[in-house]
Amino acid sequence: MKKVELLSPAGDLERLKIACLYGADAIYIGGREYSLRANATNFSLEEIKEGCSFAHEKKKKVYLTLNIVFHNEDINGVYDYIKSV
Repeated sequence: MKKVELLSPAGDLERLKIACLYGADAIYIGGREYSLRANATNFSLEEIKEGCSFAHEKKKKVYLTLNIVFHNEDINGVYDYIKSV
């Protein structure tokens, strides 16, 4: 039998920590680049690092969304962004 995973959104670092502490198995976040998360502050690269460290200490997963509608000019920077993350 597969275990159900509770996936929670987090628009900023504070909400990521709260989701980890209150039962989420995994959290999805958006970076300040390449994300369409409405009403979210989103995460800088440094906040992604801090959030992932916090979540992993709590044995939680973090998923990063890259969900903009890409145009040709976006493609060049996305590879460097992914490497940075």
